[in-house]
Amino acid sequence: MSDEQIEQDAVLTDRRDGVQVITINRAHAKNALNGAVARGIAAAVDELDEDDDLRVGVLTGAGGTFSAGMDLKAFLTGDVPLVEGRGLGGITQRPPRKPLIGAVEGWAVAGGFELLLACDLVVASETSRLGVPEVKRALVAGAGAAMLLTRRIPQAIALELLLTGDPITAQRAADLGLVNRLTPEGGALDGALELAATIAGNGPLAVAITKEIARASFDWDLEQGWDKQSELMAPVFVSEDAQEGATAFAEKRPPVWKGR
Repeated sequence: MSDEQIEQDAVLTDRRDGVQVITINRAHAKNALNGAVARGIAAAVDELDEDDDLRVGVLTGAGGTFSAGMDLKAFLTGDVPLVEGRGLGGITQRPPRKPLIGAVEGWAVAGGFELLLACDLVVASETSRLGVPEVKRALVAGAGAAMLLTRRIPQAIALELLLTGDPITAQRAADLGLVNRLTPEGGALDGALELAATIAGNGPLAVAITKEIARASFDWDLEQGWDKQSELMAPVFVSEDAQEGATAFAEKRPPVWKGR
């Protein structure tokens, strides 16, 4: 197999009724992240954002593992899983505009866990494990966990995860609010697709702007926030989809969204 083919096969994509499934395809390496994976995910989420037929993305891993994090062997050769301006895996610094759901089987640790922090929602199997073991390797979880985890869960708990490096169960992650839904082993992708289908059935402009407001508002003060929210919302309320939503409700029929 050529190097070009290996690079192309590092990430696979599939379309399912408006949902794009993005699969990290390095099962032989527990889906460890290298440059090819980062470029592949970045290209996939670009397609997600640019294609009006795609409404939601689902990020998962092949072979029963989400991702064991950065490929340290590749790292030692200078092959880093970063995309300039976009971060680890092509999404940690600049996630897609449309919703992205993580579907977790097995291990989601180190950079794999940080990919989940870039996702908007997470569905995990009950047997999966999540964590940030970087300190055990004398590294820092610098692709999002060290900086963002204290925004997501209580500081003391976040520091316990970051400073011990010990993994937690999917149930514990769900109790902390890091996982939205739990499934039996092997069911994470189906669970994520079910959640994605619900989101994909809603107005795409409204969904994208709602996500943007929810994620950006951490950095807004209250007065500034109302102004920024109004600015972002205004085009949605005068869109064709907004008219369609009201008309479909009145006519008691499913809406037909145009994304404009």
